[in-house]
Amino acid sequence: MIPEFKSILDLIKAFPTEQSCIDHLEKLMWDGNPVSPFNSESKVYKCAGNKYKCKSTGKYFNVRTGTIFDNTKIPLQKWFLALYVFSSHKKGISSHQLAKDITVTQKSAWFLLHRLRYAFDHPNFKKTVGNVVEIDECGIGGQSYYKHENKKPKNADGNTKHEKASVLGFKEREGNVIAKVVPDRGKAHLLPVIYQTVDKDSVLITDEFMVYRNLDKDFKHLTVNHSAKEYVNGMAHTNGLENFWSHLKRGIDGIYHHVSRGHLQSYVDEFSLRYNTRKFDAQRRFDLVLSGVTNKKLTYNDLIND
Repeated sequence: MIPEFKSILDLIKAFPTEQSCIDHLEKLMWDGNPVSPFNSESKVYKCAGNKYKCKSTGKYFNVRTGTIFDNTKIPLQKWFLALYVFSSHKKGISSHQLAKDITVTQKSAWFLLHRLRYAFDHPNFKKTVGNVVEIDECGIGGQSYYKHENKKPKNADGNTKHEKASVLGFKEREGNVIAKVVPDRGKAHLLPVIYQTVDKDSVLITDEFMVYRNLDKDFKHLTVNHSAKEYVNGMAHTNGLENFWSHLKRGIDGIYHHVSRGHLQSYVDEFSLRYNTRKFDAQRRFDLVLSGVTNKKLTYNDLIND
């Protein structure tokens, strides 16, 4: 049983050696019964050096195999420290700062953070939402006015919606946030995502965006008129989701400065999990992310070619 940790100093005391990190990860993943990543039904033999052998395939593995920690020379102690800092900092941490904090190269820190984001795509927060649900979309990206000429989109006309990446968000009252990157804000892309994400018989709350008018026939639908400076109309408001958008945008602007569209969903998942676990203590959030590292192998080539 590891001691409870509420700070970085507590974390270092809880995991003073590499073996203590391995033991904790094995307990979270296997709880005393090692499972082969090559054949989950196979018998497993314990070998020296924290290795195991899969009887059916004859292959060796350890607790890192098939996880975000696979095929990396970075010690688990540094991974654990990075995970703690990354998950507990409200707006995340840049790869440059993390590289200094755990003494790795910036390139390694960038790759490490993307692997952690991969683990942040946690199944616990990929379920549908229901009851009373706020729905809103936001644009991520800077104004074309401030961009270099070779980076401006064709026919750019400033801070307009069609020049930004679009994210559609759902916030269940007193519940979780789900946010998904969408190609654009047209009816053909927004409505299918809404019907896939929201439970039937839910009450939907949106602004007056014309695409949402199509929801009236299938849901109880309440609106607020933001263009008329109306932000609360009885129980109708999207303030909870606006709060999430503020965290997402401030984190991207203040910490990461720029996020490519190809990687945007992983950053959105990062902020979603951090928001959904805002009432967790540091240790509970830390173990939650660690429990989701299985079947999460991500190679550098896959990352940069995405």
